[in-house]
Amino acid sequence: MTVVGTTPPPRLPVRDRATAHQRVGVGVSPMLTRLAEERATGVLDREHGTLHLAEGRVVHAESPLAPGLAELLTAHGTLAAEAWRDAEDSADEGRLARYGVRPGALELAQVGALFDAAYFALAPSSTPGRFRYGAAHWLASVHPVPVAALEREMLRRRALLRRIWPDPATDGAPLVRADPVAAPAVPTRQAAVLERVDGVRRAVDIARELGRPAFHTLVHIRRLAAAGLVAPQPPPAPDPPPDVVAADPYVALLKRVRDALEAL
Repeated sequence: MTVVGTTPPPRLPVRDRATAHQRVGVGVSPMLTRLAEERATGVLDREHGTLHLAEGRVVHAESPLAPGLAELLTAHGTLAAEAWRDAEDSADEGRLARYGVRPGALELAQVGALFDAAYFALAPSSTPGRFRYGAAHWLASVHPVPVAALEREMLRRRALLRRIWPDPATDGAPLVRADPVAAPAVPTRQAAVLERVDGVRRAVDIARELGRPAFHTLVHIRRLAAAGLVAPQPPPAPDPPPDVVAADPYVALLKRVRDALEAL
């Protein structure tokens, strides 16, 4: 009897979930991944904000869609606006301590503002980012955040908002109050947000007025949307198309002649 040997099929590659989870920047920003691996220092400009890096870690973030660290520190009297400007102009974080901001309080405020602005800066975008190499931000030593940790937090926040209310339309549009038949009672912090819904203010406007992080305000607004209490302002109705026939002077003249003949 002749035995015919067969070559076993090649084994398919098995993805190591533990290794995949540790890779930085997956699904958030490939450029940020490369910068982290490179241990780059500078500023990453994106469509909705900027990230400041020092040796591959994110040390500061800014976005027009979120109150900045200065706004959060000065909103409730923690720090005078003049004191912040003095520290910023001198690029000396130590001056903040001289004005009464304790290092622990500064660290909490800095990391909170960083995650808040980074949520918007790292939002999906069709506009490519641009990195500018340069000196580290003056707050770089307060609380550097590894890119892997930033990625996990951004994904967690996106998932949280989807669970609360899957429609993101309330995040950036002017908000209007809905009028449910039986309006449920809302917690105090949500009530403060609801009071400022007027058909003009957006989530970021309400966050700035309250001196709160923008993401926390998004959470409240999505809960209010899920309860049927707020909705995005509907877009204005489009203008009716011009009446081409009526706009033609010759057609208008013929119509007047017709009307005159019918009147005889």
